[in-house]
Amino acid sequence: MDGAAPLFRMEGISKRYGGVRALEKADLTVTAGGIHAILGENGAGKSTLIKVMAGVVAPDEGTMTLDGREVSFASPAAANQAGIVCIFQELSLIPELSVADNIVISDPPKRFGMIDRKAQRRIAEEALARAGASDIHPCALVKDLPLSRRQMVEIAKALARKPRILILDEATSALTAADVAKVFEVLKRLRSEGLALLYISHRMNEIAELADHCTVFRNGRNVASYPAGSKSDNEVVELMIGREYSHIFPPKPGPTAAATTVLEARNLSWADRLDNISLSVKAGEVVGLGGLDGQGQRELLLAFFGVLRGLSGEILIDGKPVSIASPTAASHGRIGMALIPEDRKTEGLMLPMTVRENLSFAALDRLSKGGIIDRAAEQRLIDDMVGLLAIKTAGLDIPVGALSGGNQQKVVIAKWLMRQPRIILLNDPTRGIDVGTKQELYQLMRKLADAGAAILFYSTDYDELIGCCDRVLVLYDGAVKRELVGAEITEHALIASALNIHGEGAGPKQGVGA
Repeated sequence: MDGAAPLFRMEGISKRYGGVRALEKADLTVTAGGIHAILGENGAGKSTLIKVMAGVVAPDEGTMTLDGREVSFASPAAANQAGIVCIFQELSLIPELSVADNIVISDPPKRFGMIDRKAQRRIAEEALARAGASDIHPCALVKDLPLSRRQMVEIAKALARKPRILILDEATSALTAADVAKVFEVLKRLRSEGLALLYISHRMNEIAELADHCTVFRNGRNVASYPAGSKSDNEVVELMIGREYSHIFPPKPGPTAAATTVLEARNLSWADRLDNISLSVKAGEVVGLGGLDGQGQRELLLAFFGVLRGLSGEILIDGKPVSIASPTAASHGRIGMALIPEDRKTEGLMLPMTVRENLSFAALDRLSKGGIIDRAAEQRLIDDMVGLLAIKTAGLDIPVGALSGGNQQKVVIAKWLMRQPRIILLNDPTRGIDVGTKQELYQLMRKLADAGAAILFYSTDYDELIGCCDRVLVLYDGAVKRELVGAEITEHALIASALNIHGEGAGPKQGVGA
């Protein structure tokens, strides 16, 4: 790496969990003043590697050196003391506390034995400014912030610890495009200040823009290390998945004009977030929701799923108006709806509970008679789902929190598929998962549509909307501004419509989905 002396080095690091090999003789070299990207599928060993580095878990074997001296960390606090700070994909914030409380929680400033609130606020303001998030008020409660702003607080919290090595694990996966741009500026500035940055992301465009050096992990081993930009995206993906990389999106079927309309909205409005939305989704159709993040897409999915109160307008199922008062009402009876939520950790899974319990939870009413669960039927259905989604787990009775991010997401999807839904709402389901798992989910989405499901799919990734959807409805300021069909679904059209630019052929269409 340009002949620079290594700041930190890991050699021969191995870690096993029972019979599962998470790391096997893994090596990593980190230099100051550089951004080092760590690539690999979910389950490749990346998360275990950084947990070892950050003092969360102890390696079974191998050595670590910092400034040429051998080190070991008994806890994250010990790693922090040495200047190694990690921003994990799962946020560590306490929602009921303020932004300032969260930022200084590990070492609050004291005066006369009491927390110095003035100094605390000053530290928080400085950290937020350094993170490019000075618009966040330090006295705001974290629970009142959207997910993207919470992620910025997490970054500020890490910077307040004045790290020498900063590890970012999918730190932009929950951010808006504007926040991503700010974070990139921050990371480049930190690099120029001499920090060493480890950057884990499944977004190849981010790696291309930021990284100086890359290391690829597969099956617990580092299989390649190279200067950023020296390999094509296809070559990198082939290293990650260990096989030749093929086109990731399945072929789309022809027009579905003869199919019946399953889900419909007419003039749906809510507060200042949804504005007279009319749309329809047919059986066998994948309809995308596009637009810049935060334009009402998530609220629309929550409206369909019975979460929001005070809606105006109509929701129709099979052409008949319905009142969906709760998620239970949405998922039961003739409606048969499922929502794959945005945040699998807090909204989709019960992390301490087992894989088995998480899988069967949503379908218990279907698996029970007289309050007694039919264990044989439950096992058959679970086995079917594990096979269908290729869920990789050391067993069904381990905590679901022990699975990789991609396999956790598969469990969330499998949980709802056990109810055999006919309407599937997807809220950015591939956020923070690897390309191999994404490809499997795209194939599954098309397979479900081919079997007759009506799918409404929100994604912040334009490539997914182009590759997966039969139609895309672009939202702006809570309203549907344009419908794109078939060959009209292009990156240019999506971006122009997302920005509400009415150029040639980019004007809004009326009667969307009619």
